Amino acid sequence: MSCSSGQNGIQKDMSLAKFGLFDQTEPPRRSTGRLVMHSVAMFGREFCYAVEAAYVTPVLLSVGLPRRLYSVVWLISPILGFMLQPVVGSASDHCKSRWGKRRPYILTLGIMMLLGMALYLNGDAVVSALIPKPSKKLTTWAVTITMLGVALFDFAADFIDGPIKAYLFDVCSHQDKERGLHCHALFTGFGGAFGYLLGAIDWGHLELGRLLGTEFQVMFFFSSLVLTTCLIIHLCSIPEAPLCDNQEDGMPQHSQRDPLLMQNGGCDYGSLDRAKNVHMKTEQTDLATAKLGEGKENTKEPTQNKMAMKSLLKALMSMPSHYRYLCVSHLIGWTAFLSNMLFFTDFMGQIVYHGDPYAPHDSTSFLIYERGVEVGCWGLCINSVSSSLYSYFQKVLLSYVGLKGLYIMGYLLFGLGTGFIGLFPNVYSTLVLCSLFGVMSSTLYTVPFNLIAEYHQEEEKQQDVGMASSGGRGKGIDCAALTCMVQLAQILVGVGLGFLVTSAGSVVVVVIAASTVALFGCCFVALFVRCVE
Repeated sequence: MSCSSGQNGIQKDMSLAKFGLFDQTEPPRRSTGRLVMHSVAMFGREFCYAVEAAYVTPVLLSVGLPRRLYSVVWLISPILGFMLQPVVGSASDHCKSRWGKRRPYILTLGIMMLLGMALYLNGDAVVSALIPKPSKKLTTWAVTITMLGVALFDFAADFIDGPIKAYLFDVCSHQDKERGLHCHALFTGFGGAFGYLLGAIDWGHLELGRLLGTEFQVMFFFSSLVLTTCLIIHLCSIPEAPLCDNQEDGMPQHSQRDPLLMQNGGCDYGSLDRAKNVHMKTEQTDLATAKLGEGKENTKEPTQNKMAMKSLLKALMSMPSHYRYLCVSHLIGWTAFLSNMLFFTDFMGQIVYHGDPYAPHDSTSFLIYERGVEVGCWGLCINSVSSSLYSYFQKVLLSYVGLKGLYIMGYLLFGLGTGFIGLFPNVYSTLVLCSLFGVMSSTLYTVPFNLIAEYHQEEEKQQDVGMASSGGRGKGIDCAALTCMVQLAQILVGVGLGFLVTSAGSVVVVVIAASTVALFGCCFVALFVRCVE
């Protein structure tokens, strides 16, 4: 029950509590249609991600980006994200917008994604229009704007996942959280598949390409249209109650004597909004306890406002061990997954097809390499489709192997599949084994967040009997902590894999490394990640 539902709603809940009809309330069950509407944001996000994966390298090459700046482009966003993600998660926990806690941040990050795509897909055209005479200054401005666009898009696209997940957790019951996460994984896979398919079309020879100018403008048109539509549907999917400014606003006078209600009724993050039995507590509360409760109430708001850095870091450091182990396993999984995905098309061109990316562009070796890259894109499309299909079958497998079993299976299949690809590179076997990439992708997008939901549900039950406290953490911070592991994995991959490839002299070492890390992660999950019984 939302704390902003008004005095009549609160009085009704207190009347129910008075007669012992319930001790705790949670959001109502959501229809499948509402969960689908909520999930389309993941379709738009992954669609734009796929477009970036297909076009960002050609765009960077077309504006003349020096090779020494490649690592800078890929490291700016994850470094900023790793530092700022928990801050944004905490800020959304205490956002008092009348539109809700999460949706203002989702809208802002969506606009930033659109702006980033506009800059990196149209930066060269914009600079050319503003500076008609070709010059070195034009190239410098084009490179700068394109780099800014890539960094801004990656930053916003990485950030938006946390508020979307927290939004789902806030407005759904525990059963609907699981259904919603599976819908998220399903639409994530479909979004990636459609994005890769759209990128595989040669728009330069079609009427739309000639109308808009270049294929980059065509991709921006489709990407902005899809993302805008998906965001509008997502933001209108499920109503989100705003966080009240003061617990006493709209509260019946006699309820102010209940310090327990004061502490739990303010929509603190980390638990569902509760309706407590006020009648029994009021009879047992004396005047001194009431004054103490009022003192705590008066100091609660400044404490929430200070939840920026010091309190935030303290909350993260005091995170229970099972949360930290889950974050570490998430870091290992994303490190393995990104290691393989970022270099997969290059692996297909060089190792599977035996092409040469450094050969002259009109040579046979380079054309063979390009063919390998194209086939690699189809492999990534297979990965996206299999991710969607596996997210559906996860619901069936869950009843047999449980969340931890799904977690272990995802890492194990990915580790074995990438290892086989690295040791025995072949076109057809590689494309078939790309389906295992989708198993890992679906696992990373669903299982850790399902575990977070179970951990929070367990904490809520313990808080009801006075056995535990959330320690100032909430769903936003915990989802942000998981998302931070994605950014940290990007940093590790960006810094380490270039050195690894240079030392080994072949990109095959990347696939073998991804397999090794995934198998290590499988063992880590089996030994340390806890599943709520």
